[in-house]
Amino acid sequence: MSKAIFIRNASQLVTLEGSSHAPLVKEAMSELRIIENGSVWIEDGIIQAVGTDEELLAEYGDRLGEAEVVDATGKLVTPGLVDPHTHLVHAGSRENEFNMRLQGATYMEIMNAGGGIHATTSATKAASHEQLYQESYARLDQFLLHGVTTVEAKSGYGMEWETELKQLEVAKQLNENHVVDVVSTFMGAHAIPKEFKENPDEYVRLLVKEMIPKVAELGLAEFNDVFCEHGVFTPEQSRIILEAGKRHGLIPKIHADEIVAYEGAELAAEVGAISADHLLKASEKGLAAMAEKGVVGVLLPGTAYFLMAESANGRKMIDTGVPVALSTDCNPGSSPTVSLPFIMNLGCLKMGMTPAEVITAATINAAHAINRGSEIGSLEVGKKGDVTIFNVNNYMKLQYSYGVNHVDTVVKNGVVVVKGGQLCEELSFSKNESA
Repeated sequence: MSKAIFIRNASQLVTLEGSSHAPLVKEAMSELRIIENGSVWIEDGIIQAVGTDEELLAEYGDRLGEAEVVDATGKLVTPGLVDPHTHLVHAGSRENEFNMRLQGATYMEIMNAGGGIHATTSATKAASHEQLYQESYARLDQFLLHGVTTVEAKSGYGMEWETELKQLEVAKQLNENHVVDVVSTFMGAHAIPKEFKENPDEYVRLLVKEMIPKVAELGLAEFNDVFCEHGVFTPEQSRIILEAGKRHGLIPKIHADEIVAYEGAELAAEVGAISADHLLKASEKGLAAMAEKGVVGVLLPGTAYFLMAESANGRKMIDTGVPVALSTDCNPGSSPTVSLPFIMNLGCLKMGMTPAEVITAATINAAHAINRGSEIGSLEVGKKGDVTIFNVNNYMKLQYSYGVNHVDTVVKNGVVVVKGGQLCEELSFSKNESA
């Protein structure tokens, strides 16, 4: 068992207590449940106590010699950050497309010219399992350095069984070996493969009859995602794919209304999706339906920023009652970043969200977007000992000083894995060895 951890005397300890049963909405997204001079006692990887330093000293003072003490004086302590939408496992980069975009080419124009998703698909197909593993492992290290302790990872850069399987197996291996938890999503419905361009329904049949059942049988994913977009999968095709996943125990997710209004938000509510992501062009009707059904809106301001597009209206969604989460959408084409803190900055600067709301969106609401709200996302007794400590003394300053990595310390499963902004080299980052 790991040594007890005593995080002491934080300037502000953001607990988000009481939000494990459902994501926060509307005004509740601003209720951070802050404890000043706050402390946390973690033992066997699980939070045992949360309160003021005085309260925890009274309870654990006679055991200080047993614990690793982390001095959080003058610092902000939050739950470990959660990234609920990434394309973590991939090969290759697309900086050439960045230059094309700067010269006026649109996302769909680049994709239809053989770039975009298809370019990364070719690189990922060509990469070995070991290459994908090593490159993705290095990305996870960078996520960790930016305070992220759990990520969702999608497949979707194969769109044929062998490469989809390779991506999912790499994600599984990363979850086993890296200290960051990796939650897998099958996204064979990321694009229409070139060979099915004239007969997309046949590819839908392949997904429904062959690939989805295999993924479920092998236990390689928890979620099933589809890119519901004009020129990709229609709402009806998307419904067929998501319902097929449900029959095999895969929870629906959906890339919805990113480029045009396409009834993706409405579909998310109809099929009972756990989240609908992007939503730049979502209709008022669709957002109202999502709010009614409690579908988490996972917003990706880094993608809009990189594509030089108008961001989703986070303010409107929150006011409508949609539970909002934030994510990097880490991918090589439209959001090549691992900095969730910067995404939080963009939530304030580009989407009308408040500093309190973006913390909620990157912790407990993000946890609910990947079905982990009962385990992570808040600092409460019984939850995983996942904690991020920032070298600022209040949560407002975290958003005020933008584009800076303020992460000082990260605790994952009750083990200090980042200290002084650096990875702890003495750790193997193996879950088996840190438990």
